Amino acid sequence: MRLAVIADIHGNLDALEAVLQDLRPQGIDRLYINGDVVNRGPDSVACMRRVLEWSHTDLPQPEFTLGNHDDLMLLWQARSPLLPAEWYADPFWGATAWSARQLERAGMLAPIAGWPMSLRPHTPGLPQVVIAHGSPQHYREAIGTFTSPERGAELLAAAETGVLVASHIHRPMVRQVGLPQIGTREQPEGWLINTGAVGAPFDGDPRARYLLLEADQGSWTPSICAAPYDRTGVLERFGTSGLLEEGGLSALIFLEELKSARSLYTPFWEWTSAQGLGKDAASWGVFRSLNPHLFVPV
Repeated sequence: MRLAVIADIHGNLDALEAVLQDLRPQGIDRLYINGDVVNRGPDSVACMRRVLEWSHTDLPQPEFTLGNHDDLMLLWQARSPLLPAEWYADPFWGATAWSARQLERAGMLAPIAGWPMSLRPHTPGLPQVVIAHGSPQHYREAIGTFTSPERGAELLAAAETGVLVASHIHRPMVRQVGLPQIGTREQPEGWLINTGAVGAPFDGDPRARYLLLEADQGSWTPSICAAPYDRTGVLERFGTSGLLEEGGLSALIFLEELKSARSLYTPFWEWTSAQGLGKDAASWGVFRSLNPHLFVPV
């Protein structure tokens, strides 16, 4: 039994195709897409079509969880009061507005609304697996190397699982966490895993990352896989698609993230907020000058 979990495609069709090509010879029995198919990159519509209009006879039909960027598209187009009202008129949110418009015009928003927050694929004779974009408690909860052993054990116990698969932060991780008991079943340790990102890695490695879970003598063996691909096409489509022109500064930041395989959007947001500065081109220039190490191309 082999399970594959891919996540954080973020509108990067070339990275998605590289992962699917990498998966084909591996005998995958089940495939899960753990949120954030869309936004950030120029190919949100194409990526949605690829995963919804499934034509891969050599790969199983995928199941989905809801990611925060997927949900953001729904909230944005609905002008939801769950988002700050000032965001809708703020040019900094231009890339989000552009992606949401593209998806609505293509009729690709409705399927997102039906995606669950988590999945519990069950395989007889093997520890329970739980898949959630962030954590089962919230799709924005970050799970990574910074997660304490105590919090990891809490998450596994709360989900009543031996294997918790998260994504969201775009940095892969595989860790064993001590857990004396899950429900009534003795389980000496569990797995706390982050899949990493297909379309926008943040660990300095531009390859598209995904997770394989392989059954081995009544337990799961996880491994993070990496699929190299040529980024030239997706980088060019930031310009040819209209995303850079209409998306403004946020689209430029997403482009720079793809070039460097490092997180820029969140650090820039946090820095401007701490300094009381606007999220504009002038602030971006200062941020770049203060953090040259983040912009080194991979």
